[in-house]
Amino acid sequence: MKHRWSGLAVAALMASTVAAGPAAADEMTNEAGMGALSALSTLVYAPVKLVYATCGLVFGGIAWGLSGGDSDVMMAVVTPAVRGDYVITPAHLRMEQPVEFFGKDPAYREAQDQQVASGSNSSSSEESISHEDF
Repeated sequence: MKHRWSGLAVAALMASTVAAGPAAADEMTNEAGMGALSALSTLVYAPVKLVYATCGLVFGGIAWGLSGGDSDVMMAVVTPAVRGDYVITPAHLRMEQPVEFFGKDPAYREAQDQQVASGSNSSSSEESISHEDF
């Protein structure tokens, strides 16, 4: 009788691991596919971003020279070109993170993160407009 219960326990344990096996294999296959797709996407995206960043550096230098050495003018051209994402990740493909082709100034990003963390929204302070207002 003791061997019967231990045999049933072993069978139940094996059945649970066999049932979890295909799900884990499917998840691993999905992750491998997302990794391969992100690598292929990066092969197309990265050269375009590098060309854009190089042109931004060149035109930023020209803008700096034409503005008489005004660094703010140069940074307004260079910052969006040089900053941003250069690689497409699986998180981008799953739409968990946005792809940032045009980079943002770090001060803008910090202010935006603080607004999200505090939960404030500019539209929440404004009155909502109904169809009766028109």
